[in-house]
Amino acid sequence: MSRRHTKQHAPRRIPFDKLFVYFLVSIIVLLQYPLWLGSGSVLRLWNLDRQITKQKKDNDLLHARNKILEAEVQDLKKGKAALEERARLELGMIKKGETFYHIVDRRKKKK
Repeated sequence: MSRRHTKQHAPRRIPFDKLFVYFLVSIIVLLQYPLWLGSGSVLRLWNLDRQITKQKKDNDLLHARNKILEAEVQDLKKGKAALEERARLELGMIKKGETFYHIVDRRKKKK
């Protein structure tokens, strides 16, 4: 019977330069985590930027509507014609001595 000669090897050691590289990579990963996934992350900032843009558009629309309403209020405060027009259109009022003709568009009713 032949015996195999087995040589025992000492446990392998990781060279210092490899260990140092692993350490640096670990540090980089730990520093990058808050940048991409933390509370002040780049992804959160992008999301907030989109929300701000949408809110600015909404504010612009509301601002334009408010200007129109403000002009209408000023017309109602200053002019009798605007008040009269509003009473005619919205309330269906007419002056004494006027004849009111109501024309119905049948095409609109069919839709």
